[in-house]
Amino acid sequence: MSYPDLIPTLEPWISQVRGRLIANQMLSEVTWFRVGGPAQLFFTPTDEADLAFFLKNLPRDIRVTTIGLGSNLLIRDGGLDGVVIRLSGKGFGGTEVLDGHRIRVGTALPDVKVATAAAEAGIDGLTFYRGIPGGIGGALYMNAGCYGTETKDRMVELRAVTREGEIITLSNADMAYRYRKSNGPRGAVFVSATYEGFAGQPDEILSRMREITEKRESSQPTKAKTGGSTFKNPEGHSSWKLIDAAGCRGLIVGGAQMSELHANFLLNINDASALDVETLGETVRNRVRAQSGISLVWEIRRMGHFAPGAEVREFLDGDVFTGAV
Repeated sequence: MSYPDLIPTLEPWISQVRGRLIANQMLSEVTWFRVGGPAQLFFTPTDEADLAFFLKNLPRDIRVTTIGLGSNLLIRDGGLDGVVIRLSGKGFGGTEVLDGHRIRVGTALPDVKVATAAAEAGIDGLTFYRGIPGGIGGALYMNAGCYGTETKDRMVELRAVTREGEIITLSNADMAYRYRKSNGPRGAVFVSATYEGFAGQPDEILSRMREITEKRESSQPTKAKTGGSTFKNPEGHSSWKLIDAAGCRGLIVGGAQMSELHANFLLNINDASALDVETLGETVRNRVRAQSGISLVWEIRRMGHFAPGAEVREFLDGDVFTGAV
């Protein structure tokens, strides 16, 4: 399927945009699951000023969706109408070491590179990012964390561009962080963030990061087409244990499978569609609820439209999802 081309409707100002604009870009090409339909208009801004100009001029009735590196993301087969923004490493992937054991980074930078840059600067406290796939923009949005530390524990402030094209600074408190969730201004695009750690020895920090890498690679399918952890851990429980107990380790729907190595990882093993992936996830939720009475909550962010006639029902028995979540 494809959407009507938006670019001609945005003249004359759109010709002043310096970034890359692509009509009907397939989002399966930019997500780790390698599934998903087209973006009506895909925009990669050159820099912060280019992004601000674009958003200021874009009509308010056009939907805007921002995606990061696509690691914790499931785009449905019908794709996304409106504009999809993805920041580039060239324009939004810089690092700057500051006084006070602080570091400022662009939000297109992968988490692992932030951990490494901080370690090499002798800034401890950001090693947890070595165990998280994806980029800093997504980590800021969902309060990503592991091994006892979350984004909220280290983030001091972030810089963002609002839907109206205004450049603003947000504090940690402004983000109202909770477990795997934030509550910053709706529609704002995060462009950089400042973190504060504490003094450490680079060699010691890098050594701990190598240990995290070894642990992660031995227990998680890091080289597969996956979105990372599929479901949040319910209070007092581990999702993978609940999935295991419900007999869902290795379960297959179409081209999608729950990992044999780590039961809370959902994989694209054989040209899966987004429909396969989401159907498998809801099948797992259904079986876990039947076995334990616990309703797992998706950690993976699902968005976009279903392909016509190919909707997925919550728990496979509830109301049909008809649009983005």
